[in-house]
Amino acid sequence: MDNVFVKKRLKLAVLLTSLILIAEVVGGLLANSLALLSDAAHMFMDGFALCLSLFAIMISERPSTQTKTYGYHRMETLAAFVNGIFLFLLACFIIHESYERFVNPRKVESLIVILVAAVGLAANLVVIYFLKDTPVHRDLNLKSAFYHVLGDSLASVGVIAGGVVMYYTGWYALDSLLSAGIGCLLLWGTKGLILDSIHILLEGVPKGISIPAVERQLASIPAIKDVHELHIWCLCSNIYAFSAHVLIQDQMVEQVESIMKEIESMLKEKFDIAHSTIQFECNSCRESPVLCEMKHEAH
Repeated sequence: MDNVFVKKRLKLAVLLTSLILIAEVVGGLLANSLALLSDAAHMFMDGFALCLSLFAIMISERPSTQTKTYGYHRMETLAAFVNGIFLFLLACFIIHESYERFVNPRKVESLIVILVAAVGLAANLVVIYFLKDTPVHRDLNLKSAFYHVLGDSLASVGVIAGGVVMYYTGWYALDSLLSAGIGCLLLWGTKGLILDSIHILLEGVPKGISIPAVERQLASIPAIKDVHELHIWCLCSNIYAFSAHVLIQDQMVEQVESIMKEIESMLKEKFDIAHSTIQFECNSCRESPVLCEMKHEAH
């Protein structure tokens, strides 16, 4: 599936999500419903996740430069981190405001809440339909966006149900409880967004990859005697990089190239690592550990 098709689907999903976000904000203000405004905040998170997926595809197509040798992939992570902080503060505000409104309930126009939330739910289902034909299970960004929209669909169902209850019972405090629940959903979502972003910015090992497992696979290659100074990190959420010192017997360059191809093939097939830097050695640099040390020194 080419990037043109995926980008087209994502653009349609972003457009639809943005329109419903505006509708929920307007509807929430007209209906005096904090639950609807909270759902709009959750919709904003969905829209951002979709934009992030689109941005990641577009930025990955830009070539590297003399000063940005890895390209601009890390911009995706930086944007996710900033958005996570913003949404965390927004979620805290929603929870605080929901408490205030629970103590002092206000009348809510339940019919507007039901109508706007129903339109939002329908829009989310359309977005899910757009995303189902994209490589959701192979792309972490798309997978994240898909589950964001799925979660917002469930939140919309809750708002609709709450609107029906308020219409027949007049229990307007339920609006505050719904908004608090959506605020907690936002907190849960932003927690993962912030922690994952920090993990990537700190060049942590990609989730789902085990260093011991990689070492065992490398050790299974007969020509390799030892592996050390092994590093695996994320350039962004779905691009991984690898570097290592590999000890082999002294041999011809052509033979070394065949070992390198075997290592690269194994890394790609088993761990989805496409970018690798391998330093071959005939004498272990463990004998001179200063060559492998990475220390932070003040200058």
